[in-house]
Amino acid sequence: MSKPVPMSTSNTDYDLQNIRKPEPFKLGEFLYNSKEGTVMGRDRASWAKIGIFYMAFYGVLAALVAICMWAFFQTLDPRIPKWTLDGSIIGTSPGLGFRPLPPVDNVESTLIWYKGTQHENYKHWTDSLDKFLDVYKTPGLTPGRGQNIYNCDYNQPPPRGQVCDVDIKLWSPCTKENNYSYHKSSPCIFLKLNKIYDWIPEYYNSSKNLPSNMPENLKTYIAEIEQKEAHKLNTIWVSCEGENPADQENIGPVNYLPVRGFPGYFYPYHNSEGYLSPLVAVHFQRPKRGIIINIECKAWARNIIHDRKERLGSVHYELLID
Repeated sequence: MSKPVPMSTSNTDYDLQNIRKPEPFKLGEFLYNSKEGTVMGRDRASWAKIGIFYMAFYGVLAALVAICMWAFFQTLDPRIPKWTLDGSIIGTSPGLGFRPLPPVDNVESTLIWYKGTQHENYKHWTDSLDKFLDVYKTPGLTPGRGQNIYNCDYNQPPPRGQVCDVDIKLWSPCTKENNYSYHKSSPCIFLKLNKIYDWIPEYYNSSKNLPSNMPENLKTYIAEIEQKEAHKLNTIWVSCEGENPADQENIGPVNYLPVRGFPGYFYPYHNSEGYLSPLVAVHFQRPKRGIIINIECKAWARNIIHDRKERLGSVHYELLID
C-alpha cells in the first residue's frame, strides 16, 4: 500500500503573502478624493447623470400629482359641499352652542363661574364675548359682508346672493357697553345654532300638537305669538331651564333677546358671502347666587332631535355667581 504524498504549501504561502490588505476607511477621502477627483465615490459625470435622472423622475411624479389634484378640485364647489344633509357626516339635526366658553386650559368644563362685584374676575367672560361678537359689530371682518347685507323680516326674506343683517342693538342690555350685565350678577349667554348647508327647519308654527316635553312657558309664548303676530311663527324656538327641580327654582326669570328663537328668514343656509348665523341672547335676570345652577337650553323644530350625548339640538352648561 502506497503512502500518501504530502501536498506542497509553497504556492499557497506565496499567494497569501501577495494578498493586498484593505486600506482603512477614511471619511475625508470618501467625501472628497483629490487624486481621483471624486465626491462620495462619484465623479462629475456620474453625479450629473444621477442628478438628471432624479430631477426627471420627481418632476414627472410632481406633474402627475398636480394633474390628479387639479382633476379632483374640478369636482368640488368652493361654496357647495359635495355631501349634504343625510349624505353628509353632519346629518340633518343641528347642534346648539353657547358663548362665552371657559378658559382654554379648562376646555372640558362648561361652568361659568365669577364674582359679579370684581371686574377682573368676570373680565374673561366679557372679553370672550367681545371677541366672539366682533364679526357682528364690524362687517369688514367677514369676507364679502357689507355690500350684500339685506334688512330681512318674516315677510321679507333675502334675495338670492344677499344675507340678512343681525341688529346688535336689539340685544340690549346684553351689550358690550353694559358688560353684558355680568357686573349686575345677571349674565347674558349667547346661543348659536350650528350651520348645515341647505337644511330647512320644520317649524312649530301652531300652538296645536306641540311636543309634550316642551316647557309650558314656551307653549304659552307660541300661543300668544299665534294670536298677536302670526307671521312670526316660522321661528326655531329656544328654551333654557334648570335641569332639576332645585335648578328650576334657582334659575330665576329668563329673557330672550331679540326674540325667543332663531327667525326662519335666516334659513336655509347656502354659504353665501358675508353670512352670519343668528344669535339669541339669554338674559338670566336674577339667578340665585352662591350655588351651581345646571342649565339646559334646547332648540325646537320638528326636524331637530334632542340628544345630549351626541350634542344635538341642545346644550348644557352650569352657572355659579359668588
